[in-house]
Amino acid sequence: MPSFRAQLQIMGLRPGNAPEAVMDSAVAAIGSIHVVEANQLDLVAGIPRITVRFMVESTEYTAENLHALNAGAAMRHAVETVAVAGRLAMLRRNRGKWMPLR
Repeated sequence: MPSFRAQLQIMGLRPGNAPEAVMDSAVAAIGSIHVVEANQLDLVAGIPRITVRFMVESTEYTAENLHALNAGAAMRHAVETVAVAGRLAMLRRNRGKWMPLR
């Protein structure tokens, strides 16, 4: 099964939400569709960024990418209920390297 990463900048929390709600909502959104392998929070150039790594069922290359892009959109939508999201990057593992989709 191919592995993907969804990386989303977090620009701030919406009022009344705990910081943990950001990752919880991201993992729940992708986990309801695909198998989540890992998640992490990084600080990149002073901006928090969450990363959720997940697997997509093996089908056809383009279809797999489309499923991953849809999962990234679902993650962004879920996170935006608790936080203000920035840039979303989608990556696919290809021969030992993470390559951007699109």
